[in-house]
Formats: sequence, C-alpha cells, structure tokens
Amino acid sequence: MTKLTDTQTIILSAGAQRPDNIALPLPKGLHGAAAKMAVTKMIAHGWLQEIDVDLRQGEPLWRETGDGHGTTLAVTDAGLLAIGIEPVVAKTVVAIRERASETRAPKPPIQRAGTKQSMLIAMLQAPEGATMEAIIAATGWQAHSARGAMSGALGKKLGLVVTSVKEEGRGRIYRIGGSG
Repeated sequence: MTKLTDTQTIILSAGAQRPDNIALPLPKGLHGAAAKMAVTKMIAHGWLQEIDVDLRQGEPLWRETGDGHGTTLAVTDAGLLAIGIEPVVAKTVVAIRERASETRAPKPPIQRAGTKQSMLIAMLQAPEGATMEAIIAATGWQAHSARGAMSGALGKKLGLVVTSVKEEGRGRIYRIGGSG
C-alpha cells in the first residue's frame, strides 16, 4: 500500500466530506503544475477519478473538455479506504447531512420599511387595492417594472398572491390576497 502525502490526505479527506465526494476545490496554495502532478498521481493510484460536469450548472471544474462541459474530481471508494474511511459510512454521513440541510426552513425575507417594495405591498394590501396608475405614481416605476415586481419579488420570492380584477369605473385593480 502506498503511503499518502499530506497533500493527498488533505484532498481525500476534504472530498470525503462533500456531497458526491467531490475533491474540488483543492487546498489553498495548490495550483498549476503542482496541482496537476498531485492529481495525476492520485488518479493513477485510483484514489480520484474525473467525472463529467455541466459548466452551466456551476459545478466545480477541474478541466474544460469543450462545448460547455468539463470534468471535476471525485474521491473513489479506494481513495476513501486509503484514508481509513469505509465508503458506505462516508455515503451515509453525506446523505444525513443533505437531509438535515433540506429540513432546515429557509429564513423568511426581511421586509424593510420605507422601500418601494414595502410601499407596493401596503398599497396592494389596502381593501381598495391599487390601480396600475396609482402604483406608477407612487413608485416612479414603469408599468412593466411594476408588473415584474408583483410577479417576481412579491409572488416568487415572498410567496404573496397578487390578484387583479377589472372593476367598473376604476379599471384593473391589483390586490394581495382576496379579490374584493
């Protein structure tokens, strides 16, 4: 059995703690020819393997292969065994961590007072709702920006339901929650 260097031990240990045993990023200060040499030896020993990644997904990149694709480095079962970790144990620990992070509730967005967004929310929560003209006058936004804020910031990010109803004499009225 080959004795591991400190660098190899650090790379394998860090990779064993990441989802899918991804070995990147490499330790600070390890780059260029030294990184290539260390990784090449580890691949030759079977401790690391290159796996395909899609660069558009923002996955860690070892090297580009073209057409928006590249490879990343993953610690193999042999690499885990080399640092004294049973592969099944490592996969179980990673799965437990992933489940724990999924169960944490995301922090609700903080609504600051005095912003155009908070003004828009107040207008839409009023029983009479708000017309597009009133929203434009209050915020200084153009109509497409106001609609985008209602759909994106309020609807998608804050989870508020914005409704619109055409009322006799007033035109289209926007509200949060009910339809009036």
